[in-house]
Amino acid sequence: MSVTPASTTVGAVIPDTISFSSSSLTRDAFRRILRNKLAVAGGIVVVLLILIAVFADVLAPYSYTKTNFGRLNEAPTRDYPLGTDQLGRDMLSRMIYGARVSMLVGLGAQVIVVLIGVPIGALSGYVGGRVDLFLTRFVDVMYAFPRLLFVILVMSALGAGLMNIFIAIGLTGWVGIARQTRAQVLSLKEKEFVEGARALGAGFPRTLFKHVLPNALTPIVVSVTFGIPEAIFTEAALSFIGVGINPPTPSWGQMVGEGQQYLRSYWHLCVFPSIAIAITMLAFTFLGDGVRDALDPKLK
Repeated sequence: MSVTPASTTVGAVIPDTISFSSSSLTRDAFRRILRNKLAVAGGIVVVLLILIAVFADVLAPYSYTKTNFGRLNEAPTRDYPLGTDQLGRDMLSRMIYGARVSMLVGLGAQVIVVLIGVPIGALSGYVGGRVDLFLTRFVDVMYAFPRLLFVILVMSALGAGLMNIFIAIGLTGWVGIARQTRAQVLSLKEKEFVEGARALGAGFPRTLFKHVLPNALTPIVVSVTFGIPEAIFTEAALSFIGVGINPPTPSWGQMVGEGQQYLRSYWHLCVFPSIAIAITMLAFTFLGDGVRDALDPKLK
């Protein structure tokens, strides 16, 4: 009787290599976003708006400053699909260039918000003690100011202009993201992986920026997604009351403000820019809801 060696039997049963298939959190989140029809629709509209803003010089049929005094306040026609304004300028061209202003304001303001709010919130939550107390009280004081009124005051001091809008919205919009970042850092800094990093000799900057902040990105990303339409709406409100974008640079809010007094006579002057603002707000809101749901670890 021959006996088969144990090693041969075990070797026949256990495969040489074992492959484990695992998808990353980013891939899972992207799949969940794709299953959300409203988020996909919002994302498509956002991408289209970005493309319109980037290629405005190519897409616009006329210059936004070109006037035609023979066709003032004209309703939509074949030559002017969205009509003309009080100076005979093509509304479609001005709407296209207005998309560039809105995207610049939305994205540029959020860059300033992140650069201010995230470091303050991370430092407050991680260091704690008197630093946390001081920064928290400072954030509470800033949060107590009515934001739109504060933005108007800043714009009144700095003057109208695109760069000043970046500064005004950035200086007043970082409070919310700072509080969210602080809350995330407070919950993460006592976790086992952070304690392990400290035990291995990781210093304050390495622990905070390599181990804590990367795991606190979810609420930051969601906050930025919702902050973009808020910044766009704030710019529209500022331009509506005349302290936003300097003419003749077109802005949707400015166009609504200029055309609202002619609403009964020349409805197209403010209806089309109002629709553009509404669609942009809805698109970013749907996309933000989808990103929030996709990044929520409690949802499958």
